[in-house]
Amino acid sequence: MSSLYIVLSPAYLQTLSPSLQTLIQLFVNRLDSVESVLPYEYDVFDFCKDDNERRPSENLGQVLFGERIETSPYKFSFKKDVKCQELCTKVYTKGKPEDKNMLDFLKRGMQLNYQHHWIVDNMPVTWCYDVEDSQKYCNPGFPIGCLVTTDGRAKDACVINSEFNKKNTFYIFNHVAIKITYHNGEGEGWRGARLVAATLEGNCVCLPMEVPGEFDSDLKITYTYSVTFEENNDIKWASRWDYILVSMPHTNIQWFSIMNSLVIVLFLSGMVAMIMLRTLHKDIARYNQVDQEDAQEESGWKQVHGDVFRPPRKGMLLSVFLGQGTQIFIMTFITLFLACLGFLSPANRGALMTCSVVLWVLLGTPAGYVSSRLYKTFGGEKWKTNVLLTALLCPGIVFADFFLMNLILWVEGSSAAIPFGTLVAILALWFGISVPLTFVGAYFGFKKPAIEQPVRTNQIPRQIPEQSFFTKPVPGIVMGGILPFGCIFIQLFFILNSIWSHQMYYMFGFLFLVFIILLITCSEATILLCYFHLCAEDYHWWWRSFLTSGFTAVYLFVYAVHYFFSKLQIVGAASTILYFGYTSIMVLIFFLFTGTIGFFACFWFVNKIYSVVKVD
Repeated sequence: MSSLYIVLSPAYLQTLSPSLQTLIQLFVNRLDSVESVLPYEYDVFDFCKDDNERRPSENLGQVLFGERIETSPYKFSFKKDVKCQELCTKVYTKGKPEDKNMLDFLKRGMQLNYQHHWIVDNMPVTWCYDVEDSQKYCNPGFPIGCLVTTDGRAKDACVINSEFNKKNTFYIFNHVAIKITYHNGEGEGWRGARLVAATLEGNCVCLPMEVPGEFDSDLKITYTYSVTFEENNDIKWASRWDYILVSMPHTNIQWFSIMNSLVIVLFLSGMVAMIMLRTLHKDIARYNQVDQEDAQEESGWKQVHGDVFRPPRKGMLLSVFLGQGTQIFIMTFITLFLACLGFLSPANRGALMTCSVVLWVLLGTPAGYVSSRLYKTFGGEKWKTNVLLTALLCPGIVFADFFLMNLILWVEGSSAAIPFGTLVAILALWFGISVPLTFVGAYFGFKKPAIEQPVRTNQIPRQIPEQSFFTKPVPGIVMGGILPFGCIFIQLFFILNSIWSHQMYYMFGFLFLVFIILLITCSEATILLCYFHLCAEDYHWWWRSFLTSGFTAVYLFVYAVHYFFSKLQIVGAASTILYFGYTSIMVLIFFLFTGTIGFFACFWFVNKIYSVVKVD
């Protein structure tokens, strides 16, 4: 068996006197699997339970992610070695339906490679093993057992030992042998010790228990553990996470991803700069010099000046989307900025999700303001409908999807099912804080005058000439999403890994950089295509600018489908529905986010170019 690490903090710093033995409490979290989206509580698997079970209070983010932390019966006394200490024995009697069901559930867990997640002082218990190129990888979880199939094929963790070879047999890892390493402070002038690591040792007389595939006789499973202590003053408590993070083999790929994205940005920036400085400059000079008679024969973007600010069809819906998109944009920016500063590191469990939800709730005001101001600019008068849709439409879709997913989790008995009280709390945050704040923003938005356009709009709409294939709406929108997606798809792989393959995500600096690059790319790609369409005298740019960069979300969905079939081993209808249910929430949020960036970039560009050209 390979190594298992536990790291402990100054919460366990105690004076090392002969009379004092410090108790080290190990916590257990929900179990999950890369082959199933359904996590389960520790107690569901019929492992040894703590007689005085306590559950630490969990924040909103932890509850939403399905974390269920509780105390375990594993309790160690500091510097007191123990060998093959019996914890408890579970007896499964043949002929008892409840015992058969319990054992079947345990076997199913081993078959789907469910992983323990143990915690000591908020650090994950990790299982370290060698991968290719003599690299060590530390997994923040370890399997409950493994299976040798009926045709003799060793699955998952059974490949680590050639003795696991009996056909149609499950091997439950009912013994853990932990070596705990501590940092002694006496050499540094302070009395006490900080526990910094614990490794799971493989050489122990207690071998994993065999569980036959067929339940044809009574079965006893005895759970045991061993623990030894060792002093090591080279590992500092401040760098206790390093061994997990260093083992993540992705930093080089991240730099490649950033370089790839920067090349795209430079290419686009060059194109935009060329248009702005050369073509536009020439256009404006030509348009401002030309005589009125010649202007009748001119073609190009100046010709549509009397129609370019004509309000779009379905302006209500567009303004609602833009209000919601603004809310999501500000929320994402602040969350990533705080994560970069280290406030939302993996050590603060659930902090990222909690921060996002709280920020979204508090940012109802900018959503209401942007939506109402744009709606007024579009000439809309149904302000009550506008405010209600801004406050309820997109959050309502997300909540309905989330509620349906929660019903599936509840039916399956998963720990990720949100308790009824939490659902009520989320609704209270939405209707009690977010909706009123949206109304406040809308009030100020409607009080402001409509955004003044640089040119007047003609009463009679101009006819749009026949368009070539590339200046038609659909090809332009489809092309517009390719470059922004090219900037993010490598980073997207790591984000999906952290969500579905339970890998730790901590590279928020990279993510913030990619966020800025995505911002620039969406803006530049939309401006570029907007300019080409205006030159072709097609002035329907409002919706097209939103959909051009918003189409990146469609590529995100296509990539999520590819990731599901090529990278994940998820089995079962419930897990598949949950995967695509949660993915659709991500896609909707990303659609509003990218669409809003594209729209405002284009809005600024169109206002700018028409404000510098002379119009009679």
